[in-house]
Amino acid sequence: MTVGPLTFLIIVRGGKKAVRLYDRNAETLKAFKGIERFPVDIAWRIEAVFKPYDHPKKILVPTVIQTKEEAVIPGEVRFTVDGKACRLLPITEEGAEELFFVFGDETTGKATCGTGRFLDAPLPKDGVVVLDFNKAVNPPCAFTPYATCYLPPAENRLPVAVTAGEKKYGSH
Repeated sequence: MTVGPLTFLIIVRGGKKAVRLYDRNAETLKAFKGIERFPVDIAWRIEAVFKPYDHPKKILVPTVIQTKEEAVIPGEVRFTVDGKACRLLPITEEGAEELFFVFGDETTGKATCGTGRFLDAPLPKDGVVVLDFNKAVNPPCAFTPYATCYLPPAENRLPVAVTAGEKKYGSH
């Protein structure tokens, strides 16, 4: 529902309903000057091997509000960076047209957001998922204390510094 500059949206987190409010006249929005990014680097557009599970798994993913949300994991993607083996678990929702990754890496909390970053990727084609880390973004909790963002599950903490995508915003 929208009333003037305000938009109200009903969300469900942990089986509980909440109202999310967007204010087009918010001072934080007016003061927003953009987000620093790493330079685009084609080396961070990685073709990863998708290994589907026989049956999608359900895992509990931690959130910034110290709850755990159940997520469906259809398989895993595997790739290497500088000779280091890496693996990520994508989250999917029924009818999703992309894979959703919540990841941390060696830049997390230093050059990038302390709660990790988000990355969307096209669904696998012929067993391959293209991960373009240049498109990695900060989660909503990097901008407001009222967000309920996923944190990277332990399996999604990469042993490399992903120097691509958005950098830390403000003091987050």
